[in-house]
Amino acid sequence: MSLNWKEINLVLSELNLAGSQIQRVIQSAYDVLALQLYKEGKATTLLVALTPGACRLHATYRAVPKPEKPLRFAEFIKSRLVNGWITEAVQLGEDRIVRFTIQRGELQYRMYIRLWSNAANVIVTDTEGTILDVMRRSPRRGEITGGRYTPEVVSEPTASEKAATGRTNGADTLSEQPARPQRTYEVRCLEGSGTFNEKLDAYYAEHGGALSLEALRDQVRKLYEGRLGRLAASLERLREKQRTYEKGNTLKEYGDILMANLHQIKTGDPWFEGINFYNDEQVRIKLDPLKSPQANAEAYYEQYHKAKTGLSEVAEEIERGEAETKRLEAELTRLLSEENPLRLHRALQKERQVIKPVDKKRPGLTFLRHGWMLIVGRDGAENDDLLRHHVKGSDLWLHARDYPGSYVFIKARPGKTVPLDILLDAGNLALFYSKGRNNGEGDLFYTPVKFLRRAKNGPKGLVIPTQEKNLHIKLDNRRLEELEQCRTDS
Repeated sequence: MSLNWKEINLVLSELNLAGSQIQRVIQSAYDVLALQLYKEGKATTLLVALTPGACRLHATYRAVPKPEKPLRFAEFIKSRLVNGWITEAVQLGEDRIVRFTIQRGELQYRMYIRLWSNAANVIVTDTEGTILDVMRRSPRRGEITGGRYTPEVVSEPTASEKAATGRTNGADTLSEQPARPQRTYEVRCLEGSGTFNEKLDAYYAEHGGALSLEALRDQVRKLYEGRLGRLAASLERLREKQRTYEKGNTLKEYGDILMANLHQIKTGDPWFEGINFYNDEQVRIKLDPLKSPQANAEAYYEQYHKAKTGLSEVAEEIERGEAETKRLEAELTRLLSEENPLRLHRALQKERQVIKPVDKKRPGLTFLRHGWMLIVGRDGAENDDLLRHHVKGSDLWLHARDYPGSYVFIKARPGKTVPLDILLDAGNLALFYSKGRNNGEGDLFYTPVKFLRRAKNGPKGLVIPTQEKNLHIKLDNRRLEELEQCRTDS
């Protein structure tokens, strides 16, 4: 509910704001403003909410949450009105417009708080009515910096307006029509004890506004149900993959059956039907008509190896996903049972923050040289980990030709080409961390990571480069010493 004019008058009469100093301002949202006032040894927090359906002005006895970043209007209030004194706080007639007159030094300002549900606003002007700033900028209404706002002045209707209402030459042609009944307003009775301000604060904390428990709980449900839904879909995909991987032994059997019956299969056959010698039952195996019989068998073997290695990884991912589901469900239950709207608001803000994942420690050695990052994988496991998790397609890969050794990667920089000096640095590292180190020189090849492909059924980390270029390197001890000085932790 929004306050009516009688309720606004009651709020102002209870607070008696004239003579209060504005000591602090907090704008917790784009439609919520809190002024911390001080008068005769007593501090008061005045809450102004422009929320549609809950426009109000009253003292609040609860902590007001701070925004994640300073908002424009609050910064304006700090610069112009903080440390000023309220010399007047009145409502203009029955219009639900409250005017504060504020004196700060030799300057005087007016703050208008318009509590209309469809056009609520806070407007600060000088004594002439020139707008200095507004909480909600509205060019259509002229409520922008430099505009005019003087609600005290009621202008005479124009000729067209008189014609539209039937008033001409002072005669009221509508006088014979029945007058529209005037709506009357009364101060509503609210539950609880204390002043009307205290009752309002308790009511809005429970039913609406910036710190509404119900509104906050709805936001919590929406946030967590969305996360749980996405997690459930991800788990279902993982379980489907797990079911496929669990058929790994069947894939190996299909490969064996095809290899044993190569003489009966022709290229172009879509199916093979025969006896499964593992259980003496009839079996029907799907084939790729574009592949040879042996290639079809190899495809099943490849799927088998992939399933064998992937099954344990998928099981771990499912276990982590199920644990995360339980955590989110427990967190949702805890938040929905929270009775303090401020704590719930803060918890919701924290959950909405984008948390950057903690980077897994990069394996291998890292060198920072003239703004370029060089990474060295020292064995097959590190090479494989770097390829899977730490490099991208545009990064450059180097490796000693004809010698086993490390992979060296140069991390790409946007809009930059790798300089020759950096290429020579990486080449020296690739040769130094290889079996060709004792020769003092050797050939390398290099290519972007996107032109690497994994060797089928090869050892971990083994790749086959394409579109590679050659580089002959002579080990430069001075360069290696300089690189050692550039070495950093991952």
